[in-house]
Amino acid sequence: MKIKNLLLSNGIEIPQIGLGTWLIDDDKVANVVKNAIRLGYRHIDTAQAYYNERGVGEGIRLSGVDRKEIFLQTKLAAEVKTYDEAIKAIEESFKRLNVDYIDLMIIHSPEPWNDYKNGNDYSKGNLEAWRALEKFYLEGKIKAIGVSNFEISDLQNIISNAKIKPMVNQIVCHISNNDWELINFCKENNILVEAHSPIGHGELLKNQKLIDIATKYHVSVPQLAIKYLIDLGVVVLPKASSLEHLKENLDVDFSISEDDFNLLKSFEPIKSYGENDRFPLYGAISKRKGR
Repeated sequence: MKIKNLLLSNGIEIPQIGLGTWLIDDDKVANVVKNAIRLGYRHIDTAQAYYNERGVGEGIRLSGVDRKEIFLQTKLAAEVKTYDEAIKAIEESFKRLNVDYIDLMIIHSPEPWNDYKNGNDYSKGNLEAWRALEKFYLEGKIKAIGVSNFEISDLQNIISNAKIKPMVNQIVCHISNNDWELINFCKENNILVEAHSPIGHGELLKNQKLIDIATKYHVSVPQLAIKYLIDLGVVVLPKASSLEHLKENLDVDFSISEDDFNLLKSFEPIKSYGENDRFPLYGAISKRKGR
């Protein structure tokens, strides 16, 4: 399948399917990235908190594909909430990735992970971190800037107080978990939504109703989930490491009927992320929805 490009608010093109690299070790990720690029991926997602930026950069170089053809995005650590710390952290990402420019860099979370959703106010810290991203953007070293896991109030803080509006918000978005109010707010403000955890961190694989729908289209649940998000008009970041799954996640050239698409949009909300509720983000989502 030919991967479609979407447009960011500043006119930069971004491939709609990217490779997620969370939980892929630094000493293994280079080979995964190399294989993914050779299969046709042109969008690679990493983060300071993944501790694999070095390997991601190596994989891009090993692929043999011109750097200009690769859309590389990374994330500023959620704990960095001062201007000086952000400047230093961004410079360290450049060194680890060993690149001259980064296509997209985003703030990983509005709160540090060890203080996530505990009621503390990080609005000033987010503005300081954002100001550092703006500096690199205005210098042309980072081609686009955005945020991740930001809610409407977090976005409004940036929009109202910063020079440059976020171009991306990377959020949990998948069948059975769509924050339509947030998604619509992003669309209204020309902020492109990126969907991380498109398979619900594996929980969708256990849903028999989804298995039945996927079987109807002769595809896997991950393929159905990826295609759903493509049709939703967001960027999709499935994670994979094996050649088989890397290929499968690109093989989504099929059509979901309007009835089934509407069914998937209104799918019963996921009850729990299981053992993955131990991660602050997933645990907070489950708690907020009263599960």
